[in-house]
Amino acid sequence: MENTDAVRLLTDDECWDRLAEQQLGRLVTHVGDVLDIFPVNYTVDGESIVFRTAEGSKLTELTINDQVLFEVDEYTDTDAWSVVVRGTARRLDTPEEVRAADELPLRPWIPTLKYNYVRITATSLSGRDIERGEEPDRYGVQEY
Repeated sequence: MENTDAVRLLTDDECWDRLAEQQLGRLVTHVGDVLDIFPVNYTVDGESIVFRTAEGSKLTELTINDQVLFEVDEYTDTDAWSVVVRGTARRLDTPEEVRAADELPLRPWIPTLKYNYVRITATSLSGRDIERGEEPDRYGVQEY
């Protein structure tokens, strides 16, 4: 897809900057023929994404297939942006990893215990900056 006046591709650095502005994203997992999507609050740590989760289907699916998508977007009446991270998810399990993750600005949004940290290491990023507006004339019909 080429850049147009209404859509501009974001650089990797711009993608990380946009991701760092937000706290809520969508994690997509894939196991067999089943795709699942989970909202998760997260933080950016260097060039990776870290979130917390409880035991359950999300963590189970990540241990079966660690390849994930992570998407974050934002929009207003006049513009929008979207970033998609393709990467590998891994539960942090060493005491050093968990201690370091405990220092990140990451707290659950809902009052449940979440003992597991997961880090998504990006293999690729794609992002778009979008100028919102009216749809142009689709058929090129001129009024007389």
